[in-house]
Amino acid sequence: MVITMEAVVSLRVMKPSLHRTNRTFRAAPFASVTSAAPASADTKLGPGSLGHRTQPDFPILHQELNGKRLVYLDNAATSQKPTHVLKALQNYYEAYNSNVHRGIHYLSAKATDEYELARAKIANFLNAGDCREIVFTRNATEAINLVAYSWGLANLKQGDEVVLTVAEHHSAIVPWQFVAQKTGAVLRFVNLTEDEVPDVEKLREMLSRRTKLLVVHHVSNVLASVLPIDQVVRWAHDVGAKVLVDACQSVPHMVVDVRSLDADFLVASSHKMCGPTGIGFLYGKSNLLSAMPPFLGGGEMISDVYLDHSTYAEPPSRFEAGTPAIGEAIGLGAAIDYLSGIGMQNIHDYEVELAGYLYDSLRSVPNVRVYGPAPSNSNYRAALCSFNVEDVHPTDIATFLDQQHSVAIRSGHHCAQPLHRYLGVNASARASLHFYNTKEDVDDFIRALTDTISFFASFK
Repeated sequence: MVITMEAVVSLRVMKPSLHRTNRTFRAAPFASVTSAAPASADTKLGPGSLGHRTQPDFPILHQELNGKRLVYLDNAATSQKPTHVLKALQNYYEAYNSNVHRGIHYLSAKATDEYELARAKIANFLNAGDCREIVFTRNATEAINLVAYSWGLANLKQGDEVVLTVAEHHSAIVPWQFVAQKTGAVLRFVNLTEDEVPDVEKLREMLSRRTKLLVVHHVSNVLASVLPIDQVVRWAHDVGAKVLVDACQSVPHMVVDVRSLDADFLVASSHKMCGPTGIGFLYGKSNLLSAMPPFLGGGEMISDVYLDHSTYAEPPSRFEAGTPAIGEAIGLGAAIDYLSGIGMQNIHDYEVELAGYLYDSLRSVPNVRVYGPAPSNSNYRAALCSFNVEDVHPTDIATFLDQQHSVAIRSGHHCAQPLHRYLGVNASARASLHFYNTKEDVDDFIRALTDTISFFASFK
């Protein structure tokens, strides 16, 4: 495919139906492995790396697009799914598809057991004290809305303060705007330091007895910064505030221990941790969940229903109205099995090295501006880089990388418009990694990006 000058002009208005025109797909050769990496995974980036050993477990990556190997670097948006998860989903629908908690026949009992086993797996994965502290939701966004409408409306009043940072995802901002409008509570936002990290010292100063809730991410999906959540939680608790942690970008990549962090609420999403879409979860301390009213009404969340009133089940059932995403929950349980088989510390250690390699490689490309802090011995940077190229729109970059090089990255505001406005840009491009990515993936991306920049520079 040859891109002409006319095509350059139209890249940003290209319709999705044109985006895949005349593209060819075929299987790409991969060395086979018998299982995920062992618990003692080698963190080096060479041929025996964790990425090389696990990449063959992901069928979607075994393809070529227009004669080029697919390089998937959009993991902060969604992760790919290993065969282990795909088989678990297939097995549920083929062998014991049934509703849960309602039937006494074998299929229903089997489905119920596997559904509740998935809940127990999440609790163990996070080191929660009780599996009843895990509530299944449609996604992390619904989990945050659950806290906002159930805890927030019941506990916030005129003049109370909710503290957030300008780097929060839209799903962690908008629900609290709704609640603030209804209750008269005030939202206060923490800005960034000169190193482009949320200013935790300013956050500490902002906390007061008026603060009733702190809503904060663990890892930024734009800046790649990692906040000291354990310290932040202690500061909030010192003034009597509760803490909700958005862990969507941390739970899939590192050990997250909710009892150690002492967070009151924590949310994460299955599809970012090698599980299916359509399901996420809320962790909440037992005493808080027990005091919260239901979020949705319907079947399953009740104790007794009368014509004039109803009584409600204990958590977590109280917050899981209707038929849940059964297959998706079971698939999430399978994903946790897969991740646990590798070891989250092994994943973290490998990604630290891969993240540094991505950052250094991208910084070496002329006219590229990478957002967020530089990695250092005291400052871990997550395995993603949001960036812009001088005089080239990020959507043009992403489109050219995709169509000419089969490299998949993200462009846009990444559901973080306030942060992009603070940085003085409308959008950015983002390359994000997971443990099944390799040094070669980064190298292919950098070569493709260099070619992309040269292409657009030729028209100046």
